[in-house]
Amino acid sequence: MPETQVLGSLTHGAPDESPADEVFDRIVRLVRRNLGVPAATFVLLGQEDDVQYLPGAVGLPAETQRTRRYVLEHPVTGLIAETRTAVVISDADAEPRVSGRGLVKDLGARSLAGYPVEDSRGQVVGALWALDSTPRTWSEDDLATLSDLAAACTSELRLRSERERARRAEQVAFRAHQRAQFLLGLSERFAGVTTIEEVEETIAQVVGSGMGARWCSLALVDADRRHLRYITVGHQEPGFPDEMRSARLDAPRPDTAVVRDRTTLFYRDHAEMIEVFPAMAGIGLLSAGARSFLPIIADDDVIGVVVCVWEDTRDHDAGTAALETTVSRYVAMALERVALLEARRRVATTLQESLLTDPPAVAHLDIATTYSPAARTDQVGGDWYDTVVRDENTAVLMIGDVAGHDVSAAAQMGQLRSMLRSMAWSHDDSPAELLTRLDRANAELGPHAMATAVVVRLDHDVEPVGNTGPEGTPERGYTLTWSDAGHPQPLVLRRDGSVERLDARPDMLLGIAPDATRRDHVARLLPGETLLLYTDGLVERRGVSITERTADLEVALSEALGEATASLPRALVRRLVGRAQRDDVAVLAARARVQAPSGPPSEEGPATAERRVADDLSDLGPARRWVDDVLESCDVDAEQRRTAMLLSSEILTNALEHGAAPIVVTVVVDDERLRVAVRDGCTRPPVLRAPEPQDLSGRGVQFLERLGSRWGVEQHLPGESVGRHGDLGEGKTVWFEIDRSARPLTGAVPVVHRRSPTTSSVPLVERVLPWTRDEARRRRT
Repeated sequence: MPETQVLGSLTHGAPDESPADEVFDRIVRLVRRNLGVPAATFVLLGQEDDVQYLPGAVGLPAETQRTRRYVLEHPVTGLIAETRTAVVISDADAEPRVSGRGLVKDLGARSLAGYPVEDSRGQVVGALWALDSTPRTWSEDDLATLSDLAAACTSELRLRSERERARRAEQVAFRAHQRAQFLLGLSERFAGVTTIEEVEETIAQVVGSGMGARWCSLALVDADRRHLRYITVGHQEPGFPDEMRSARLDAPRPDTAVVRDRTTLFYRDHAEMIEVFPAMAGIGLLSAGARSFLPIIADDDVIGVVVCVWEDTRDHDAGTAALETTVSRYVAMALERVALLEARRRVATTLQESLLTDPPAVAHLDIATTYSPAARTDQVGGDWYDTVVRDENTAVLMIGDVAGHDVSAAAQMGQLRSMLRSMAWSHDDSPAELLTRLDRANAELGPHAMATAVVVRLDHDVEPVGNTGPEGTPERGYTLTWSDAGHPQPLVLRRDGSVERLDARPDMLLGIAPDATRRDHVARLLPGETLLLYTDGLVERRGVSITERTADLEVALSEALGEATASLPRALVRRLVGRAQRDDVAVLAARARVQAPSGPPSEEGPATAERRVADDLSDLGPARRWVDDVLESCDVDAEQRRTAMLLSSEILTNALEHGAAPIVVTVVVDDERLRVAVRDGCTRPPVLRAPEPQDLSGRGVQFLERLGSRWGVEQHLPGESVGRHGDLGEGKTVWFEIDRSARPLTGAVPVVHRRSPTTSSVPLVERVLPWTRDEARRRRT
């Protein structure tokens, strides 16, 4: 038989397929014309001993001519293959060697001549026959012609064999090239992986393009090595139940068996897997195709499993096995790298966040901060902010940015921040003098860092001044003194919604020229106005100018007029940065609180304040914030202010939604109690309701009942004058009081500690690197 199948489906096709071949048909026609015989054929021996194929045939019976295939017990061609010599018979009846064989018996040939045809290995695989129905003496020219044409058949077979061999070699080379390209791409894909989500995404791409799998899953072993947990979200096979996403390592499942036995498992279809693990039957998996379970080994321990699922039945060939081994190695290295990056990031962010503490409580200032680290896993920067309270009327606000995005930058930031914090507390200097001291200390003591910074000093007016208060009255604001060391310019949100950029020319950066001259600049911050300090990560974006981005920040800040200060920094980061973050961002917002016009409670009487409220819900937030400001200026503690804010929100919302204009809120505070009242133009009193758990409203009166020391409703007659707003007509006032000694909530204000950001929701460090390499070696020994 030929070493390579050169005739397509000749010897493997269905019985009704004709193996006729135009080249060999042409050769047998030459035999018939040149030898003058009625029939000629090229016979190719099949794989079975009694099967013959006729790729070239002429003059044979119609059925044989059509099918080109017949079955003979003792083919004469087999005699040629055995002897490797030609068979030339003048009269078959007189030749016992062939009298009972196929060509003579079935086709009725009386005289026949056949020459062997060889393949590329020199083996006889068939013969070229000339057939005559009468006895005949074959001449030397006849036999020479037949021999030459048989040699032509041999040459054609060998040529086809070489072509097939070349084609297959080309396919092998192409597949080898594809595999080399795939492995190179595999290395490049995993080289840039920095998060567990990117590991999962890369695995999905690799098993899909390189192995043809439809779905994949990634599971990691817990640090205690008792459970295997799936972390895959977007590429897992549909139908995988949630209750199976975590399993004990001793569970009878193929994925846990891989962890226990440290070996790859492959099943050509779902049924084969069920035979080995009956517990996997009936769990609703979508595919009935092949599955493989690959161990991920790091430091000689299985740290996870990659599951690949195909849609169809598939055999586990050597190529797939080699790819699986390579993929599992790359996944192991990628997971170790991600875990090390996460550990490094945790160290840096822990250091950074230990320094970026929550701002202190500052009298008459509402301060909020946020810090958002860069989205890239290996980046942690030198952004910082700080607030130092010098006395009850002076506070120093600081923000800065050390050049760099690594642990070194975070360490330098910590040193600069600590030095500046100490100087601001111990030296009653201006911002320019503080920055000069800091720059000299940075140069002479270290850390020799290059950084930008802004220092702002807020001095509260001792007595009301100017004519900026209500109806042109004096009020206590702040003198704002600042100095800028190459940092983005501060912004001030004024009470009318405009935004002012404190655009004095910045001085030299820190770390360049310690003796450079620095200047102070002065502005005013009035009650209700907000100072915004930020780092360049908030306004920098690739391809967009700083001027344009700063203008966008001014618009966003203007539109935030009336929003709570606590939510302002994060809201600005979400709006301007979002998911496109490439740099660290620190934001500090400080709002000067509005104080009671009468001042705090004294022997002369209680503190009082009154505010007209707009006729729609857009003024609800500012009105609530005004109530909180007045209470804070009267030294009401944080817990009672929180209670008062909740109750004020309820009665304000009720007036805005169900009452009528005009609406006025009044606050009265003395040493015994605080009182908040809201008057509107509707006489219908609030109703105590019993809402269902799913109802979104109807609990306002219940809050008044449970949290207020007292509450009530006063009806007003037409023409009755109440407060400084004069005659408001008929209506009602809903009020509540809280005794200054009461603790209606919990008795304490809970502190919410921020969690350090991680690269993903999975504690990868504890899973991939649960112990050191030395410990791993010790465990193995």
